[in-house]
Amino acid sequence: MTSTETSILGLERSLSGRLWRWRGGNMDLGAGSATLEHDLVTQLLLARGVAPDDIERQRNPSLRAFLPDPSLFRDMDAAAERLAQAVLTRERLTVYGDYDVDGATSAALLIRLLRGLGHEADYYIPDRLLEGYGPSGEALVRLAEQGSSLIVTVDCGAMAHQALDMAHQAGVDVIVVDHHKCAAELPRAAALVNPNRLDESDAGAAHGHLAAVGVAFLLAIATVRTLRQRGFFETCPEPDLFSLLDLVALGTVADVAALHGLNRALVAQGLKVMARREGIGMAALIDASRLTRAPTCSDLGFALGPRINAGGRVGESTLGVRLLTTEDPDEARAIAAQLSQLNEERRAIEAEVQEAAEAQIDAQHNRAVLTLAGRGWHPGVIGIVAGRIKEKTGKPAVVIALDADEHGNGKGSGRSISGVDLGAAIIAAREHGLLMAGGGHAMAAGLTVAPDKLEALGEWLDQQLGHAVSAAQANQALLLDMALTPGGLKPSLVEAMDSAGPFGVGWPGPRVAVGPVRLVKADVVGTDHVRLIVRGDDGASFKAIAFRAATSTMGQTLLHATHHRRLWLAGRAKIDDWASRPQAELHLEDAAFAD
Repeated sequence: MTSTETSILGLERSLSGRLWRWRGGNMDLGAGSATLEHDLVTQLLLARGVAPDDIERQRNPSLRAFLPDPSLFRDMDAAAERLAQAVLTRERLTVYGDYDVDGATSAALLIRLLRGLGHEADYYIPDRLLEGYGPSGEALVRLAEQGSSLIVTVDCGAMAHQALDMAHQAGVDVIVVDHHKCAAELPRAAALVNPNRLDESDAGAAHGHLAAVGVAFLLAIATVRTLRQRGFFETCPEPDLFSLLDLVALGTVADVAALHGLNRALVAQGLKVMARREGIGMAALIDASRLTRAPTCSDLGFALGPRINAGGRVGESTLGVRLLTTEDPDEARAIAAQLSQLNEERRAIEAEVQEAAEAQIDAQHNRAVLTLAGRGWHPGVIGIVAGRIKEKTGKPAVVIALDADEHGNGKGSGRSISGVDLGAAIIAAREHGLLMAGGGHAMAAGLTVAPDKLEALGEWLDQQLGHAVSAAQANQALLLDMALTPGGLKPSLVEAMDSAGPFGVGWPGPRVAVGPVRLVKADVVGTDHVRLIVRGDDGASFKAIAFRAATSTMGQTLLHATHHRRLWLAGRAKIDDWASRPQAELHLEDAAFAD
C-alpha cells in the first residue's frame, strides 16, 4: 500500500493487506440502524448498480418483470418446435445431462416437463471418471441404436463437434441446451440454444450469465407455448412451469452463475417454491441437509448443491437426477441419505488432494496462474480444490489429476478470480495445441492435457493471463456497505439487509465493518476456523468466526493479539439461530487494528 492509498475508517492497512473501500458511499449507521431499514435496502440496491428509476423492480424481482421472450435466442424456436414434435408424435427421446448440479437440475427439469406433458423421457448421465465431461459420440450412437430419435444435451454439447457428427451419421437429432463458451464454428445439431454463441443477438447475449438450467427453463416455456399454439392443451391441462423453479434456483446458485437480472428473479422465485417443499426429491434433500427452516441462497451453494454434486464426484452419476425426478418419498429419502454419505466421503478425499496441491504452491509463487498436478488425485474433487486454492491465494488455479484415463492423460479443473476470463484462455490453449480438450466460462473451466504438455501449459497460462491477474489483484479492495458500532449488529438489521437479496456472484451480499472492539476470547474451533468473542466501547458483545483461517496471517494475528488493542472487524452479518434467542454474528473476512 502506498502512502497515498488510505483505507476508510482511518485505517492504515488491514491484517490481510487489503484496502477497505465503500461500495457505494459512506453508510456509517452507528447503532441506530433499525430506523433506517427501508432506506438501507435502497442504498444496497444503488450500491449494486441499480438505477434510481429501477429500484422498485429490483426490490422484489419477479419473473414478470425480468423474463424475456424465449424466441429472442437463436435456435430457441427450432428447439421448441422439435421438442413439441417429439411430444406430439410420441417419439422416444433421451435427455443427456452432465454430472454436476447444473447438469442434474437441467436434466430433471426437462424430464419433469415432459412428464407433465404425458411423455416419459429417458436420461443419460456420463460417468465422470470413465467418460469425462460432455457427450461422447459412442454414447450418442448407442442411444440411437436403443431407439431414441431425439437427444437433448443439457449443460454440455456446445463444443462437441465430433460427437454430434457421429450422432448425425447415426440418424438421430440432437438439441443442444448449454451456456458454456462456444467456438466460431458450431457443432452440427437440430438446434443449439446457448446465449454465449458468438453469433447470438445482443438481446440474447445480454443473458449470457444464465446457467444451463435457466436456458432449459426458457426452452420449457417456449415448448409449452408451441404446444398451446397447436391446440395440445384443449384436452389436457398445461404443466405448472413455476413448480420447476426450485430446480432452476438450485442449479443457478450451485453453478456460481451471476445473480443479477433474470438469474436473480429466477432464484428469488425458486426459493419461494423450495420453501413450500412440494418437490418430493427436493424436500428429501432439504431434510438430509438438516435444514429446519426454508433454504436460503447460501444453503443452495453450501448444503444442497454439494450433496447433488457428490454423486457425480465420488459416487454414481445418476443419483442427482434420480432424486430430483422421483415421485416415491421412500426412494427420495434413501437417495438423499446416500448422497449425504457420499458427500462426507468427498470431503475426506478433497482434504487429501488439497494438502498435496498446496504443497506445490511455493514452487510457483512467481506465477500469475497456479497449475498444480499430481498422480492419484481424485478427478471428482479437483474443481473444489481449485476453488479453495483460488480463495486462499487470490490467483486463478488449475488443478490436474494425472493418469485420469487409460492413456495417462490429465483431467483438470480451474477456477478464476473476478476480472480474469479463464474459460477463454483454456479455449485458446486448446486451439494453440496445448490441450486435447478444454472449455468453460469466465470463472471456471475444464481441460484434458497430455503429460508432456503440462509444463508448457503452465507457462502459457502465466504469460497469457499475467497482465489480467495483475490488474485484477491491483483492484482487489474489500468493499464495505456500511459501518456499525457493536450495538448496531442486530437480527433486525440482518433481516433488512437480506431483503435486498438473493445474494451471490454478481450481486454480492452486504459486507459490514463493526467496531471498534476488543478481544474477549480467540480460539480455534473445528479443523481450522478462528472464533472470536469481542466487546465494543458501547458494552455490546458479539461472536465472529473466520472460516479456514487458523493458519492465515489474519488468523494467527487474531489468535495472538493482545486484548487491549482495539480492532475493526469486516465481514458478513448473519443470524445465529441455534440459541434459544436468535443473535447476530459476523462471518469474518478481514480485520484491522484501530489504534
